[in-house]
Amino acid sequence: MSGLAFRNNRGSKIESLCKISDATPTSVEIIGVFGKGATRWISIFGFSLQPSELIKISIILALAKFYNDLKFENIKKIIYLFFPFIILFFPFILVVIQPDLGTALSIIILGIFILFASGVRIWKFVFGFLVILISIPLLLNFLKPYQKDRVISFLNPEADALGAGYQLIQSKIALGSGGLTGKGFLEGTQSYLQYLPEKQTDFIFTLIGEEFGFIGTIFIISLFLIIITVCFYISIKSNHIFGRIISIGVGSNLFIYVIMNISMVTGLMPVVGIPLPLISYGGSVMLSIMISIGLVLNIEVNTDIKKLKDA
Repeated sequence: MSGLAFRNNRGSKIESLCKISDATPTSVEIIGVFGKGATRWISIFGFSLQPSELIKISIILALAKFYNDLKFENIKKIIYLFFPFIILFFPFILVVIQPDLGTALSIIILGIFILFASGVRIWKFVFGFLVILISIPLLLNFLKPYQKDRVISFLNPEADALGAGYQLIQSKIALGSGGLTGKGFLEGTQSYLQYLPEKQTDFIFTLIGEEFGFIGTIFIISLFLIIITVCFYISIKSNHIFGRIISIGVGSNLFIYVIMNISMVTGLMPVVGIPLPLISYGGSVMLSIMISIGLVLNIEVNTDIKKLKDA
């Protein structure tokens, strides 16, 4: 059976996974734009913008301002976790409703990174983790059917190889076929014969692995590690808490993006639709990351200026 014939007979489940629906306005949300099964974008002068990506910058700035003004001895008091909880809870709920579980989880994980870096006691994180662990059976009831399918396909993708497990199986095939050095630029068979869905966005790392092999993926990961390390280094150099938390937040946010995307395409976690920053197609993530990096560079510049003044 030819590749084209096979693709035409995969059934409606594959079509629902791979088809990109037309971005048409919907009344579900006030000014939202519906696409890919969710209302995640707003249209501004013909451009689609995803507010959930930009809200992460606001969360970093809000938490940095809060802990910059908070006295150190008050950090350990439970009452002072109420404001950070509100800052994280409302964006989390709004993003879950869209629905966009991947971005919602990344918001919570980002908040945990910042709270830990700000000095919140470890036992509070352990307590929160235990509460979430106990609540998992209840939380599973709130998942959409396709989200449950993704969890099941993560545990056993071969159980529905032409449906929910199709993306993950094709991703593993493409990555494995790349070998050490890859098949060459634009020579990826899984990618360019349309077996790999969303190769320009969520599965761009798989495309890189197929074309440039293990060496290419290690090179990309190394570049991300350099940027993340620089963010953390600038946080150490910063002479005020506000700048430190912003730098840690930006570095942590980038780290979360990279880890979740790579884990997703390699089968280490369910497919949750997280792009690879600075590489995946998508203007909202690119804009968010560039603004974040601009904030970190501003902190670095002001740190150097203060050192020159003190000298």
